[in-house]
Amino acid sequence: MAEQLVLTGWRKWLDSVGDQGVFFSRFIKNIFSGGFEWSEFVRQCYEIGYRSFSLVGITSFIMGLVLILQLRPTMVAFGAESMLPHTLSVSFIREIGPVITAIICAGKIASSIGAELGSMKVTEQIDAMDVSGANPMQYLVVTRILATSLMVPLLSIMGDVIGLTGGYIALNFTDKISFFLYFNKCIAALDFTDFLPALIKSIFFGFAIGFVGCYKGYNSNKGTESVGVAANSAVVTASLWIFFIDMVVVQISTILFYSK
Repeated sequence: MAEQLVLTGWRKWLDSVGDQGVFFSRFIKNIFSGGFEWSEFVRQCYEIGYRSFSLVGITSFIMGLVLILQLRPTMVAFGAESMLPHTLSVSFIREIGPVITAIICAGKIASSIGAELGSMKVTEQIDAMDVSGANPMQYLVVTRILATSLMVPLLSIMGDVIGLTGGYIALNFTDKISFFLYFNKCIAALDFTDFLPALIKSIFFGFAIGFVGCYKGYNSNKGTESVGVAANSAVVTASLWIFFIDMVVVQISTILFYSK
């Protein structure tokens, strides 16, 4: 019985991987097929980027502020409170900023895309686009995946700046450090090898969020309950992909840039 369950789960996983491979190949094909939907792409950038900015900004600000408040007692105990700006900037740019932004976007954007395309599948709007001669992959999928691939890195960059600003406010409250001295220390602690891996994984995060949301919604079943299933599955799967991508990029960047 247990072996049968394992085999069934294994087959379902292989089928899912194959379906995602086919979906990815269709996505690549439609990128270069011409007739790019620029107006829909711009609209998706607005929906994904602008409408997510406040949530990313508030969360990043609080994270930066709280990290300083939690790190300061430990750093003071070791006489290293002057290194607080360096510690926050490196940790936020390399890891905290991109991952927090991606997780927020997975919860907000992947679920939204999954639910939107799932409802279009249930109401047969996607089938209607096919019948009318329109290209639903071009209009619905390509625009959304490229928009998330562009906007998530931009949101991550803005979140980094806001998070460091939150850290400054917390540190200024306790140590009365000047604005320019704080940010000079933050910048001095960073170099190209900190920014490049963070940017690369943010692009992959954005792609994973858009791809998973589109795949789950576009391939949902034709039933009312499938809309909720698609949205929930998109969030869970995108979050897992984010952590997996983060692990891979951190390992590669450690080998390339930080190994002695």
